[in-house]
Amino acid sequence: MMVGAFVWGGLCDKMGRRKCLIYVLAIDVVFSFLSCFAQGYGFFLFFRFCSGFGIGGSIPIVYTYYTEFLQMDKRGEHISWLCMFWMLGGLYASFTAWGIIPHYGWGFAIGSEFQIHSWRVFVLVCIFPALAALVGIIFMPESPRFLLENGRHDEAWMILRQVHDTNWKAKGEPERVFTVTNIKTPQTQEDEFIEIQSDTGTAFQRWTVRHMTMLQQVMQNVMSLSAPELRLQGLFLAIVWFCLAFSYHGLGVWFPDMIKYMQYEEYESKVKLFHRERVERFHFNFSLVNQIHKEGEYIHDKFSEIEIKSVKFEDSLFENCYFEDIKSTNTFFENCTIKHTVFYNTDLWQEKFKDCRLENTTFLHPKKGCHLNFQEENDIVIYMVSFLGSLAVLPGNIISALFMDKIGRIKIIGGSMLISSGCTFLLLLSFSQGAVICWQCLFYGASVAAWNGLEVISVELYPSAKRGTAFGILNGLCKLAAILGSFIFASFIGITKIIPIFLAFASLVCGGLLALKLPETREKILS
Repeated sequence: MMVGAFVWGGLCDKMGRRKCLIYVLAIDVVFSFLSCFAQGYGFFLFFRFCSGFGIGGSIPIVYTYYTEFLQMDKRGEHISWLCMFWMLGGLYASFTAWGIIPHYGWGFAIGSEFQIHSWRVFVLVCIFPALAALVGIIFMPESPRFLLENGRHDEAWMILRQVHDTNWKAKGEPERVFTVTNIKTPQTQEDEFIEIQSDTGTAFQRWTVRHMTMLQQVMQNVMSLSAPELRLQGLFLAIVWFCLAFSYHGLGVWFPDMIKYMQYEEYESKVKLFHRERVERFHFNFSLVNQIHKEGEYIHDKFSEIEIKSVKFEDSLFENCYFEDIKSTNTFFENCTIKHTVFYNTDLWQEKFKDCRLENTTFLHPKKGCHLNFQEENDIVIYMVSFLGSLAVLPGNIISALFMDKIGRIKIIGGSMLISSGCTFLLLLSFSQGAVICWQCLFYGASVAAWNGLEVISVELYPSAKRGTAFGILNGLCKLAAILGSFIFASFIGITKIIPIFLAFASLVCGGLLALKLPETREKILS
């Protein structure tokens, strides 16, 4: 997503908002679909990376494209309503994950190599919104501001007339005539591509020169953001973006991981230990859950049609045993000796045997591929955390939309970040899963207004020729901060919660105070 924001933000200022949006949505749909069927972890990561390249590119384009159709007095409000669709997407993803992934039986297999399980169905369902957006954008016009910026005045005129007629027809006055007394058109940029004449070059040479010229123009556009009139405000804006993203996404990883760690501690406190047990000619037809077996001996035993969850066998002997139709989660055999044993239709493949000695052991019809069992009670809490976290931003979205044009962008951003910093201190009082969920919702609800304000001011500060490029760089920087925050905050899980809370607090305070130095743009006419 970081790479996609950098690349497509710059390209949309040269190729057009609509065209680039079609490209990035198509990339997202195609590679998301392919990731549903990836059977190897490497292929899955590659397809998700390509999908993220499209998703990351769509963000700067959408805000730039939408802003250029809005009138000044309602611009902040309508962009804030647009931000609410991020919340709706989060609700859709968390709700469908909650409804689909725990149903482990919602899958099928084609042979032993090709496995389709419920989480793949979830990935497939997540494609539908992007597919609907791709179909919808095909019928949308290009941004008239982009067309004017590139000297395509007739096309811009027709689109403006279409917008005028549609709006007045919706207001019940279709007889209104579209009239313009004066349009201030910008000087067209030096965007003429260098063409090689057909008699002196091939089609490939012309294509190469055209795209190399475009790349040079994109880089010139990036460098122009350091102009004296944009340099200082751009630096301040980048720091505020980084501070908010670092704390928000860092805590976004910390919240569910902290809850999972609390669950793990509770689970570990109930572990059952079996030492030097000897079991002979016994049929295990019941599930084994949360157990450690050390130095055991299992002779002529049968394990069939059971589930083994969080079980570890250490320094144990299995002789003349038979395993059939086994589903396992977090189960391992370590330093065990396994003799004359058959594993039939199980997911106990050889990677789960660590430093084990296998003698005359047979694996028949192993369940290869990705096998995850999500039917655990604790998983429901994680889905609920995701759903409530997405839902918690609703009040903040509504408040920011209603007051964005009344009190201004700067007060919204600064106030929201400073209030959010106060919410982080409440996390020091969280000693249970319920408390962490409560403070998570409070933090998300308070911080979303800052996100909305940042996205509004970012598209208003820059002229049309640089708007997509600037937003793409800022959003790419946001993703870099998210990567750093996620890595740093996650590294303290199970060690201490004071350092992540302090980092989030300091980042939000610094960003909130610096945001108060940004110029107010609610009465700014887009240039």
